[in-house]
Amino acid sequence: MANKICELCLSPDLGGLELYMMRASHYLDKECISVINENGKLKSYYENTQYRYRTLKKRNILFSWLNARSLARIIDDEEIDVLHLHWTKDLPLAIMAKRISKRKPRVVQSRHMTMTRFKDDFYHRFLYKNLDMMLAVTQQVKTQIEKFIPEEIRPKVEVLYIGAEQPVIISEEEKKTRREQLGLDQSFTVGIVGRIEAQKGQHLVLEAVKKLSQIGIDAKVLIVGHAMDEGYLQQLKDEYRDIGIFTGFTNEAQTLMQLCDVAVLATEKETFGLVLIEAMMCGVCVVASDSGGPLEIVDDEINGLLFKTFDSDDLSVKLERLAYDTHMRFEFAKAGQLKAMEMFESQKQFKLLQQTLLKV
Repeated sequence: MANKICELCLSPDLGGLELYMMRASHYLDKECISVINENGKLKSYYENTQYRYRTLKKRNILFSWLNARSLARIIDDEEIDVLHLHWTKDLPLAIMAKRISKRKPRVVQSRHMTMTRFKDDFYHRFLYKNLDMMLAVTQQVKTQIEKFIPEEIRPKVEVLYIGAEQPVIISEEEKKTRREQLGLDQSFTVGIVGRIEAQKGQHLVLEAVKKLSQIGIDAKVLIVGHAMDEGYLQQLKDEYRDIGIFTGFTNEAQTLMQLCDVAVLATEKETFGLVLIEAMMCGVCVVASDSGGPLEIVDDEINGLLFKTFDSDDLSVKLERLAYDTHMRFEFAKAGQLKAMEMFESQKQFKLLQQTLLKV
């Protein structure tokens, strides 16, 4: 049985993958050390805290062996039994460090992204032969892994969903106050949370809500997130200035979700859909694209609605139903909250992660 775990993520960014790794390492705490990018955004979540971490530089492939030697030293010095990585680009580093180190830890990869091509060339055969386990974030990802990695080199594969933190529920009085501050007032409010870029589908939600306005429904869209594409953001602001409210980046996304009547995930290709779980935990009715990860979260007509992926007309129809039927919204929200707490609560998922890593 393993005793010491190293959580590895040299990604310079800060998204769902990186935050999941950080929260997992914090849950594991005393039996864990994290290795992160020296100049990455994750660093702020470790500085001046009790959580142990080391940093490496993100090097190009020609000098990646330097990082492998450094990581191997950490593995040996810290007596690491399991190396758990999240960012796919760290896989070669993890395997090289395993081979160099004296301890030869088991290597486990959480696969957060879809897999779309065969991994049967010499390079990938070497990597996957030296990988001990893959944790797929959805059943769909597990199926892809089994399809694209040949059986003779494929490591053991299990599904482990990403969990969401339980939100702090705000009072009805605070909801009313904050809605007024944002200019939402009594409008039917549709929320979309995430990076602002075309593939996330903010334009689809705005277009769908615009159609509601054209048939006399007082509706607005609350768009929460930072812009990855400033040109796209400005285009949205210009075209939908009457119905779009943009908050920019915020650390209180789950609070703002609670101001919405409906939360939408409109991504064209979503591997999982953590934002749906966060909204469901807040007791907010959800609508999502009918492909990818959302199919494992939203049970259509039971705890939310699914719409045809990237189809603003169909999304508008679903939103119209919910705008007129408050009882339906309430029932979907209640059922969604129950499912999210039972299946996707973060502490339950991290406990399963800990048990998995300690027995690999």
